[in-house]
Amino acid sequence: MTTAETAAIPTAPLRTELFDYPVPEELIAQSPSVRRDDSRLLVVDRATHTISHHRFAELPNFLSAGDTLFRNNAAVLPARLRARRIIRSEGGATALGGAIECFLLRPHEAEPQNTSTWHCLLRPSKRLPVGAAFADTNREFSAEVLAKSADGTALVRLKSHRENETVPELARRLGSVPLPPYIHREKTEAPSTTGKDSQRARDLDRYQTVYADAARPVAVAAPTAGLHFTPELLGSLAARGVALADLTLHVGLGTFRPITTETIEAHQIHRERYEIPPHTIDRLHNTRGRRIAIGTTTLRSIEHYLRQTQACAPCPPLRAHLAEADLFIYPPAQFRGVDALLTNFHQPRSTLLCLIAAFLSPGSTDGITWFREIYAEAITRKYRLFSYGDAMLIL
Repeated sequence: MTTAETAAIPTAPLRTELFDYPVPEELIAQSPSVRRDDSRLLVVDRATHTISHHRFAELPNFLSAGDTLFRNNAAVLPARLRARRIIRSEGGATALGGAIECFLLRPHEAEPQNTSTWHCLLRPSKRLPVGAAFADTNREFSAEVLAKSADGTALVRLKSHRENETVPELARRLGSVPLPPYIHREKTEAPSTTGKDSQRARDLDRYQTVYADAARPVAVAAPTAGLHFTPELLGSLAARGVALADLTLHVGLGTFRPITTETIEAHQIHRERYEIPPHTIDRLHNTRGRRIAIGTTTLRSIEHYLRQTQACAPCPPLRAHLAEADLFIYPPAQFRGVDALLTNFHQPRSTLLCLIAAFLSPGSTDGITWFREIYAEAITRKYRLFSYGDAMLIL
């Protein structure tokens, strides 16, 4: 971007093309680093306007006693279930027809967490009207379409043919990991037949943070900034006096939906549910050091909470905060509760990239120019991009 182009960046409206950049296909990481903390770490110092290059295992060198790391403990469910449509003849006999993909999004809100009724994405949706049924080829489960919504989702009742098996348990046994489309894997209709050394098993392990709460399988995509942590690294941080605080944001598919409008302001942001427990609320208001968000999902939850509550530091709420984040953060946004951010490298024209640009230079549009310079440097140095790629720490 030239000096003239930089000077021409308006406060509003912001053209979506400002958040575009060329992506070398060979730098899109198809698998994670051999060790989680062996990924690379690009460190941005906003005070000195400099960047430096490190390994993720060096993260403790940039943190101090009294700092608090806030993290999203949502667990990723192997949400892609492959099946076949059930065809019924006039005589009542059944046979399996065309291939179906059922992508589990979330349990039906009106029923308990382990309900058999879920909001799902179905493909091909047009061939599955209300009342249609499907099952996997081994008859491990069956399902029926109960309703369809204008947003393209469907309400589906699923039934495992194993006694007392819940839908999350069924998904963990048979489902495929919901990797982003830019990570390429061969499809299989029988993940249960693959061994512990299979690609599915590796993705089940690595597309999940080591601190994910198995009781909270509410993410359809991993909070990827947390994928670099190991138990040993967390132990090292604790030994340095760095505190940890958890929250849960239900990562939805909308997080990765590209911006297709001509301007950023015209984009309709998605909504994602989150929960911040009392301990984390206390840390937000009373931490002695910096408040460091692990990932954009964590930052979005914290900033939405603070905008909703306007809570005072001496009097944090004693109850958990439950809400839906509908906050779209883009330049020249200000930030109320996050002092530093750990994140991965994001796709062009994404809401996540808008957030990064805003955080690089709060209160101005200067971060748009700076993120382009940082990303260009990262690409020149062959940093690996996106979900399984390298990390960036913005101080």
